[in-house]
Amino acid sequence: GEEEEIALTNEEVGEEAELSDERYEFLKAHEQLVLTVTEYGYGKRSSSYDFRLTGRGGKGIRATDVSKTAEIGRLVATFPVGNDDQIMLVSDGGTVIRVPVNGIRFASRATKGVTIFNTAEGEKVVSVERISEPQSDEEAE
Repeated sequence: GEEEEIALTNEEVGEEAELSDERYEFLKAHEQLVLTVTEYGYGKRSSSYDFRLTGRGGKGIRATDVSKTAEIGRLVATFPVGNDDQIMLVSDGGTVIRVPVNGIRFASRATKGVTIFNTAEGEKVVSVERISEPQSDEEAE
């Protein structure tokens, strides 16, 4: 609740902080992964901690290596994912693939990522959707 939010955000900017084992474990347990996918089928998983919190009208930060846009294409999707999730990608040529998220490499937000969808010449990824599996067999019934 509120205590957890304070624990995550109650640090002074520019202050050198020491990360205790308890704090590290807390942050690790609360880390979320963000999937980024480009129009030529490149993707990566990054830590949500790589993306700073900004207020409304904030400048923002780059989510991918913009010097590689000609090679990887523009960003088409960015959203939180879990290790057990899968994603479905659709191209403008009508090709659909389903990929497990845990097979997509972790990378910093400033990298291009890895190929998760081999698009044909002139083909682009136009849609990406997250698919969550039920937690247990009982939920699926």
